[in-house]
Amino acid sequence: MTEVSDFSNVDRELDDTILSFADIQAELNLRRAKDALRDIVENLDLTPQERTGLEPEIGGLETMLDKLERACVQIAVFGMVGRGKSSVLNALLGQNVFETGPTHGVTRTTTIGQWDVGDGVDEDDLPDRFSPVIYRLSQVELIDTPGIDEVDGETREILARRVAKQADLILFVVAGDITKVEYQALSQLREAGKPMLLVFNKIDQYPDADRLAIYHKIRDDRVRELLSPDEIVMSAASPLTAQAVRRPDGTMSVQMTRSLPQVQDLKLKILEILDREGKSLVALNTMLCAGDINEQLVRRKMEIRDNAANRIIWNGVMTKAVAIALNPITVIDILSGAVIDVVMILTLSKVYGIAMTEAGAVDLLQKIAMSMGGITAGELLANLGLSSLKGLLGLATPATGGLALGPYISVAVTQAAIAGVSSYGIGQVTKAYLANGASWGDDGPKAVVSKILSSLDEDSILNRIKDELRAKLNLGSGEKQESH
Repeated sequence: MTEVSDFSNVDRELDDTILSFADIQAELNLRRAKDALRDIVENLDLTPQERTGLEPEIGGLETMLDKLERACVQIAVFGMVGRGKSSVLNALLGQNVFETGPTHGVTRTTTIGQWDVGDGVDEDDLPDRFSPVIYRLSQVELIDTPGIDEVDGETREILARRVAKQADLILFVVAGDITKVEYQALSQLREAGKPMLLVFNKIDQYPDADRLAIYHKIRDDRVRELLSPDEIVMSAASPLTAQAVRRPDGTMSVQMTRSLPQVQDLKLKILEILDREGKSLVALNTMLCAGDINEQLVRRKMEIRDNAANRIIWNGVMTKAVAIALNPITVIDILSGAVIDVVMILTLSKVYGIAMTEAGAVDLLQKIAMSMGGITAGELLANLGLSSLKGLLGLATPATGGLALGPYISVAVTQAAIAGVSSYGIGQVTKAYLANGASWGDDGPKAVVSKILSSLDEDSILNRIKDELRAKLNLGSGEKQESH
């Protein structure tokens, strides 16, 4: 007898040790998630301009961090109108926090209530597998949502899916056999990958045989591929009980009155999930949701920076084109073009928040130019050849009584356009380099440059530069026609 007792003590100690290790691991998961999310929030790397319009997303990250700090589990309830969603939550809370009523669709927006999970639960009813300290979570929030079949249901479904994305546990409430709309919604929510319980509510409205028949139909047929039998619970959140009442005249009548909720099985099932994986659920789901929000922020930030960078590149292209078109001296053409490219690179580095000196910009320009090969060689030849021709035509203009002005302008516009195309390519390569954190990646500069250059429509860029250049220099249609 003593040996048996000793073995029982050893088993109990082993179970307690396993539980304590599981709790330590859950706590570590929670702390890691806090550290990771805090790092994201504190290092968003957004300028004041980039923050504009992103306030909801940034606020979402801060809300997620607050949820982690409070170790708060969020339980969201879904279902069609009239299934008793709000009543289920009120029964769990033990008080009427969520609005209920006979009218269609009482719940119009999401509502949150705080739940003391230990309230109303007798610990003697808890299975032995529950750890001695079962309620290890600081807060549990219950979230009510509008019916999925209400008017303007598309908007409310979007709202429901957003809440489901944030929720740690989902309760889907039905009140009988599942309809097609309910099955579709249940399938969509299942895709969220969250723990889910199907609550067969209002069982008090069915005779025992009918209730069991519906339960087995749901379990074995309707949701067999979506939920396990262990994830289906029956309840009567607001049961009606028939009572015999004597009228004043002495006759008897039947009166329906509300009786105590029957949600003990649902409570125990929720507590089992929270005890087993509550903290890990909070950590995992919060980080998944925060990861999605952070991706939106990064995508939006890069879009803003990309648009700003494209404006800077085009301004650099046109500045270079105008400078070269107006300058008849070859050496100054080449030098001024290089200076404008360097300034463009420095300006782009500020957009992407990367510190760069003038020497660093010159070095980057040299690397890009060497990797560009043909386009820079073409630009150099065009500058040398066309600049010389442009200079001769410029000198000849007074001697020819202005007849050489037309050819001079045509040569100047062409030379400027070729230089502008090169500058556009340099700008796009620089943008890709800076957007990648001032790195060429695994492929190296030549591969990056080649990929970007192959995607450029040089003819389109060339024509655009020429058109804008003529507009800037107030050149007439005659010159435009002659240049073609």
